Amino acid sequence: MYPKILEDTINYFKKLPGIGDKSAERMALALLNYDSQELADFGNSVINLKDSLHPCPTCGYLTDLENECAICLDKSRDENLICVVEDYKSAFLFEKMGSFKGKYHVLNKLISPMNGVNPEDINLHTLIERVKKLNNPEIILALRSTVEGDATTLYINKVLDKEKVTVSRLSYGIPMGAEIDYLDVMTLNRAIEDRKQIS
Repeated sequence: MYPKILEDTINYFKKLPGIGDKSAERMALALLNYDSQELADFGNSVINLKDSLHPCPTCGYLTDLENECAICLDKSRDENLICVVEDYKSAFLFEKMGSFKGKYHVLNKLISPMNGVNPEDINLHTLIERVKKLNNPEIILALRSTVEGDATTLYINKVLDKEKVTVSRLSYGIPMGAEIDYLDVMTLNRAIEDRKQIS
């Protein structure tokens, strides 16, 4: 039906989450209206995603800076308030919310022995090192309400029990099993304001 190169482009768009046949077709055809320079810029931006972005060595958030990310370097943020999230997509959502003025810590995974993810496989050691340098910090565990999320929450709370740290979690107004990155901003804002300390 299509020339092969157009069909290949459509198929690549279809690999993106939430993109079906029609949307992929529309996006691929829309590229034909770009001039050569715009297409080159578009292609380079995709290539640069992989070449330039990397996890921040301090918090795990995505950055294109050489060392720490812009959030870790931001002195106006409260370094004693750390929101622990599963992945950088969840951190992006908190940033869209605009009201969280602390910093982040990205675990990259949740503990799930059935899937071969053990406590040593999550990005926790750097969080412990950060906490030791802070003054009475609060750790907000913003993990999804699933078996894996709850197991990770309990484990982190146990590990941090030895440190002088307040550990809280998001309000249970978030539905069970909900993915953090699919929540609307208002629900997420209410959940962080109504967070509960973990005893």
